[in-house]
Amino acid sequence: MNSKLLLFLALAIFTTSCISIRAKSKRTIVAKEQYVPVDQELYNTIVALDKRFFDAYNTCDLETQAELISEDIEFFHDKGGLATSKTQIMEAMKNNICDKVTRTLIEGSVEVYPIAGYGAVQMGEHKFFNKLEPTAKSIPSKFVTIWKNDNGNWKMTRIVSTHKN
Repeated sequence: MNSKLLLFLALAIFTTSCISIRAKSKRTIVAKEQYVPVDQELYNTIVALDKRFFDAYNTCDLETQAELISEDIEFFHDKGGLATSKTQIMEAMKNNICDKVTRTLIEGSVEVYPIAGYGAVQMGEHKFFNKLEPTAKSIPSKFVTIWKNDNGNWKMTRIVSTHKN
């Protein structure tokens, strides 16, 4: 009788452990709340600025890009580190981006929030395509851009760029 009781207890413990492990291993998927801009005019302004910058980026219009980058830029790149020299960033774009890389914004990914007394923060996802490697897969990556509004003159002051691979 003791062996049956021990077998029952062992089976009960094993079953409980399996249920507990299975419950912990299930991924919980939470639906993302639909983004609604808190300031539609600000949202439209920032999205237009993003488009202007990256249309210039995609066509090697360095003058337009330079107009939208602040002199006190801080560009944080998860692979390349921190860059704080506008001159070096522009030189890197000229040498490494022009006619080699294009950027596509992931539609519906952009969120814009005001920063009182400063400007706005933009968050979103985009893809980069390397023209020198046309078959390479482009995986969406995340970005954050801090825009400063100086009497209607908008400039990017902080950029954070991350990649999944």
